[in-house]
Amino acid sequence: MRLAALFTIVALAIAPMAAAQERAPAERQVLLDLAYTLGEAHALRQACEGEGDQYWRDRMARLIEVEAADEGFNGQLQSRFNAGYNNRTAEFPSCTPESKKALVGTAAKGQGLAGRLAAITHTVHPKPQDDPAAQSADAPPAQADTQPDAPR
Repeated sequence: MRLAALFTIVALAIAPMAAAQERAPAERQVLLDLAYTLGEAHALRQACEGEGDQYWRDRMARLIEVEAADEGFNGQLQSRFNAGYNNRTAEFPSCTPESKKALVGTAAKGQGLAGRLAAITHTVHPKPQDDPAAQSADAPPAQADTQPDAPR
């Protein structure tokens, strides 16, 4: 199901996040767009599951927790989530075939945003100790393994 895939991607995207203060403006915009989409998903899911359903709100709370944003950006994330929620609640106040179709579309949009965010946050940069150029001139050179391979 697309919603399960979206949750998986959101979880992967937010797990290793850097603090929002360290993010480039384009990365921050992806986070804001994702917050809006999570708000939309929350409203659409609640239309069918009831107001007690907090599935997407809980995911948004986790995003905010892991992102550890400064107060200003945290407020922007919350505002975007609420705007997405309010817009979809006004558009789909009850569960209908149209609201279910809208939820599928919102899930696809969220999946794309989460994928973009995951690509940004999962970029692997070599650690200084892994970079031969970063080794100290005082450090002895690494010894090559001169032992033959063991028979297989």
